[in-house]
Amino acid sequence: MRLAPLPADQWDDTARKALSAMRDADTNHALSTLAHHPALAKAFLRFNIHLLTSSTLPPRIRELAILRVAHRRNCAYEWSHHVSMAKAEGITEDEIAAVRSFAGEDAGGLDEFDRAVIAGVDELEENSQLSDETWAALGERLNDQQRMDFVFTVGCYALLAMAFNTFGVQLENADQEH
Repeated sequence: MRLAPLPADQWDDTARKALSAMRDADTNHALSTLAHHPALAKAFLRFNIHLLTSSTLPPRIRELAILRVAHRRNCAYEWSHHVSMAKAEGITEDEIAAVRSFAGEDAGGLDEFDRAVIAGVDELEENSQLSDETWAALGERLNDQQRMDFVFTVGCYALLAMAFNTFGVQLENADQEH
């Protein structure tokens, strides 16, 4: 662990203010780690909260995309936290397993649109853009704003995975799902 979570009793007023909108910030390792840099935390969390609460992207699609990013980036922290969120959005264990094992058309548990979502994450990760084919496939159910939110969600969670992995953010509980 390169940056240990900063205990809440060591937060200055700037850190407290930056993290005040976040539930359980004092016990969440990711947020407690961001407390080391309150100005960055405040700026970034505003964007991240938008993606989680105000985005036009349907929550189920958001969670499928985040899980794929977490898997591709080998980010146990992000994966663990978003498995529970995915389940809350009705994503099944089989679908979660398929997100991990996705290999194109052979993706048991995922329908055609879900496969386009996962392929979209893979394209953004590999090429920093969506192919015309995937853009059109996503357009079958998503409007332009939703597709924009999709791209920004993938980018945001790729950034978070890089940060969590680089800083060595650990799961809060050893029994959390990996």
